[in-house]
Amino acid sequence: MINKLQLPNKLRQKVDKELEIGESIRWIGQPVPRVFTASSIGTFLFAIPWTAFVVFWVLTASTASIFFALFGIPFLIVGFGMLSSPIWLRLSAKNTAYVITNKRAISISIPITSFGNILSATIRNYPPSELNNIYRKERGDGTGDVVMAVQQSTKYINNRRNHTTEEIGFMGIRNPQEVEKILRKLAQEAQ
Repeated sequence: MINKLQLPNKLRQKVDKELEIGESIRWIGQPVPRVFTASSIGTFLFAIPWTAFVVFWVLTASTASIFFALFGIPFLIVGFGMLSSPIWLRLSAKNTAYVITNKRAISISIPITSFGNILSATIRNYPPSELNNIYRKERGDGTGDVVMAVQQSTKYINNRRNHTTEEIGFMGIRNPQEVEKILRKLAQEAQ
């Protein structure tokens, strides 16, 4: 079942270019933008008083000395960055495509800064042999994640081990149960 999805032209061209001869699309989707932006609500709410205080501080400091006012500019930039985080995450979701073909699963992400010319893109391929340990996480609204790999890494910060785990797959999609079924069928067909 191929769903009808309108991708931005540059992203659609990237998907088409990635397909091999004889490869056909079984499913194509994108993250639901509101799922991505929901994770930035805390940052956004923190940014409101942060930015308000910095604006107040810069205006107050400018009456004493322009040097003190200039000191607040980096903090103001950070505040505006935090305030705009939901917008950046929404754009990131719109510049990501998930594809299941008759041969593999593909994830394509185009950075927001390079979307005009596609200077770079992150493309992850998941052959059927790597689709044995997939699992699904669902949200109450019917969206969810289909996780195909878990990447663990260890970083040393101040001589202390910091373990991180990253789930990799199709994140924040509609109908994750349907997508999981299509991926499992692809894995079975390859055996």
